[in-house]
Amino acid sequence: MTRPLVLCSNDDGIDAPYLTALADAIEAFADVVVVAPERQRSAASHAITLHKPLRLTEIRARRYALSGTPVDCVYLGMLKLCDRPPAVVVSGINDGYNLGSDVFYSGTVAAAVEGALRGAAGIACSLAPRAKESARAVQFAAAVVRAAVAEPMPLGTVLNVNMPDASSDGYQWTVLGRRLYQDDVAERRDPRGRPYYWVGGGPAGHDNVEGSDCVAVARGWNSITPMHLDLTDRSRVAQPPWTLDGFHLVIGSGP
Repeated sequence: MTRPLVLCSNDDGIDAPYLTALADAIEAFADVVVVAPERQRSAASHAITLHKPLRLTEIRARRYALSGTPVDCVYLGMLKLCDRPPAVVVSGINDGYNLGSDVFYSGTVAAAVEGALRGAAGIACSLAPRAKESARAVQFAAAVVRAAVAEPMPLGTVLNVNMPDASSDGYQWTVLGRRLYQDDVAERRDPRGRPYYWVGGGPAGHDNVEGSDCVAVARGWNSITPMHLDLTDRSRVAQPPWTLDGFHLVIGSGP
């Protein structure tokens, strides 16, 4: 019997130890292809490379480094390197959380979303930054992937998984919370006196929203947040917030 295929990627780069550990764990129950950026590409979001060539290097059998973004890796992996459609596209394990609005910036989450856009289930996995104990997190992430392979999720499904350091056996299905940051743009000078800017401050806690991913990991639980690709605010379509002077609002299929 042909085993299911899982495509693995990340945004921390091909040499990231958590990527190797998770891919090795998944190989216990599925065939694995790894395509990851050749270098760190954190916060690349859903960037895709359209105006320059991509270089692919085979590190070892079914393990590849690509000179592009996480989305490039999944795009090329699914269309060029996988010998059959993957059941699941797994991204991570990322060194650092992707909670709440982080999902809009994260290269880790974007790789999983790209997999979902192309017909597979997508799973993004992230761990507390600089975690001292990662073995249990790898086991948990692999268990999520195993479950998704055994009972396929609907097309277009993305799971955003976050795991605290030294996590317990507990896990919770959650909603996206709201993570707070010290928003900042620092202006500095280079040795020649020219200004440059450093964007973004560090995390500053989270809103205490019960049932959210932020609260779950703060309590030491693993968090699984199911997401879908439809960003439409359907309530606004059903009840538009305003009318425009001089224009006619068409309801339904129109006259």
